[in-house]
Amino acid sequence: MSREYPDYPRVGVGAVVVRGDRVLLVRRGGQPSSGKWSLPGGMVELGETTVDAIRREVAEECGCDVRVVDVAGVITRVVRDGDGRVRYHWVLVDYLAYADSDRIEAGTDAAEARWATLDEIDGLDVTDGLLDMIHRALALAEKRP
Repeated sequence: MSREYPDYPRVGVGAVVVRGDRVLLVRRGGQPSSGKWSLPGGMVELGETTVDAIRREVAEECGCDVRVVDVAGVITRVVRDGDGRVRYHWVLVDYLAYADSDRIEAGTDAAEARWATLDEIDGLDVTDGLLDMIHRALALAEKRP
């Protein structure tokens, strides 16, 4: 299944993983957005729920388990090439999640993984919409008991 120049939109998941005042970030190891900091996540596999997918993706990319809380937001990302053809088309479901441990280790698809405060994130090269999604998730966290 090709991610580039797809025949139909791909469903992906991401997680705003919170631990104290920090958020878990990964530096993308491959396309799209290679080298940029983003949320851990990836594609939903056939027969997998989005919650199962985000648990799997965070474990694969960061080596940690998470407690998934709720959907923080859904976005559609369409990237066109110079000729106007759709190069990538994603429907992304991002979740608020919590980690019970600080221990992380970059795994598949992640060149690096780290915990960062909001102030630290301001100085990083991040993917489009990252801060907005983090703020959405943190607002959701404040509403929960």
